[in-house]
Amino acid sequence: MPSMRDAVVVGAGPNGLTAAVELARRGMTVEVFEARDTVGGGARTEELTLPGFRHDPCSAVHPLGAGSPVFRALPLERYGLTWLHPELAMAQPFDDGTAAVLAHSVGETAMSLGPHDAGRYRKLVAPYTGRWDTLAADFLTVPWDGVPGGPLTLARFGAVGLPPVSWLLRRFRDDRARALFAGLAAHVMAPLSTPATSGLALVFALAAHAHGWPLARGGSQAIADALAAYLRDLGGVVHTGVEVRRIDELPPARAYVFDTSPSALARIAGLGNAFAGFRHGAAAFKIDYALDGPVPWTAPEARRAGTVHLGASTAEIATALEAAAGGRKAPEVPFLITAQPTLVDPERAPEGKHVYWAYGHVPNGWDGDLTDAVERQIERFAPGFRDLVLARAVAGPPELAARNANYVGGDIACGAFTGLQTLLRPRPARVPYATPHPAVYLCSSAAWPGPGVHGMVGHNAAKAVWRRLRQS
Repeated sequence: MPSMRDAVVVGAGPNGLTAAVELARRGMTVEVFEARDTVGGGARTEELTLPGFRHDPCSAVHPLGAGSPVFRALPLERYGLTWLHPELAMAQPFDDGTAAVLAHSVGETAMSLGPHDAGRYRKLVAPYTGRWDTLAADFLTVPWDGVPGGPLTLARFGAVGLPPVSWLLRRFRDDRARALFAGLAAHVMAPLSTPATSGLALVFALAAHAHGWPLARGGSQAIADALAAYLRDLGGVVHTGVEVRRIDELPPARAYVFDTSPSALARIAGLGNAFAGFRHGAAAFKIDYALDGPVPWTAPEARRAGTVHLGASTAEIATALEAAAGGRKAPEVPFLITAQPTLVDPERAPEGKHVYWAYGHVPNGWDGDLTDAVERQIERFAPGFRDLVLARAVAGPPELAARNANYVGGDIACGAFTGLQTLLRPRPARVPYATPHPAVYLCSSAAWPGPGVHGMVGHNAAKAVWRRLRQS
């Protein structure tokens, strides 16, 4: 008879690998099964365009990565992970050639918002400045699971963060500041009227002031590779190129942990309609570029930023998000989140060349072509951009879903931010990671605290598994 493992993990994305590492650190026997030939999930790096150009098919910049409580507790730097910090975390250019910025310095950020809102910004972030580690540990774990490390700070944050970001925008007089926060909230791919988007936008801002918005040297693959290497040193086993269709194809184990979509977990584990109420949200339309030179931004601040948001006003951003969430047609003027990896990591392209990464929001499952609209928006703030394009790799919702089965309909957030699902992911439950089967758990971004390469869903799910196994 095959030996009984303590845990088997399905899916080798950052959360699945983190869950496996956390269990292995506690002395448990762990095996991981990944359908692709390499580990990575949403943290991969590949030559998508031309030889020598190393692109990130999904995540590129990691606002919650360097400041992740679990990543900071793991010796990932010993396994090749190095965070690279651009001079500015993010810039958001406007049509007049100026830009708002998100810098490590609160003062520099505040001053970029103009004289009327600089003080308002300082007042907003002051209660949390210098408290990131405690706030992140409380915010990124299940709120009712234990006593918060900073209960007063968390309560104050909740009072500000639980309303929609549209409420937070009222604090500011001018649209520069409002557009900056609208762009931060847009990372969750939901309308600005969505509850709790104030908190999500504020978390991104505070992350920049605490640990930055870094990139991983060599690409996001370095994060997954470091986790996998550490897991192997702990005695864990990683199998790649193995697509799991039924749970009885896996080795016997005391627990099965799925870094998959809820629907895939239900199908593989035979749980029927256990997650029938789970909803997927708007999708991404992504383009990776090989460029003959740096992006020719009009605003000088954008030339120093690892991330550049392209949305010239709050109204423009709101219209784009509402169109994508409405499920009918793509926005005519998309809001874009773009990244410039070779600004800080020139070895990811041949000498003098660059890689560039951009995506806009479209309805779930949309099968059109947004390329022209994306490039018009880039050209608006960087005239001459198209002249630099050597090659492009275009991925709409069908292609994104084919690359990563967790991105159902191209939903890279792994679940809509709507209704109770905004906070109670994947469904209301005391233990969000548990399922109707006592030995089956979910550890993907579909569960709290949601998307982003931070490993905290895997950490939290592993904690739930460890607690159960300790009692059995």
